[in-house]
Amino acid sequence: MGRVFLVDLDGRSYRCRFCRTPLALADHVLSRSFNCSQGRAYLFSNVVNITLGDQVERLMLSGLHTVEDIFCCCCGQILGWKYVVAHDKNEIYKEGKFVLERWRIVDDVAEELNLDARAGSSDTGSSDTENA
Repeated sequence: MGRVFLVDLDGRSYRCRFCRTPLALADHVLSRSFNCSQGRAYLFSNVVNITLGDQVERLMLSGLHTVEDIFCCCCGQILGWKYVVAHDKNEIYKEGKFVLERWRIVDDVAEELNLDARAGSSDTGSSDTENA
């Protein structure tokens, strides 16, 4: 297969939940109101460090689309999909955009805040919560 070269991202970013590979900048989020079979999803203008699956026709809540599944280039986990063709003219804005399922990604900023809170915690006992 060869060596995998990763694109590093500067700034607040989202990473693969499974192997922490950087995937997208928070500045590239176009919408946080997408849904998938497992819950919430985000629409991105650009995503890196991925491989794409075969093009398939998929009937979604918004109609028929030609999509490619998105996989993490390091661990191979499926992360979401890329819109290739929208068959409804009202959905054309999605073409070339990427959807990452929220439960499959982590936000760098949220992790840094949680790590800071743990590092300075005392014996008063605080409970850690995960933002998903």
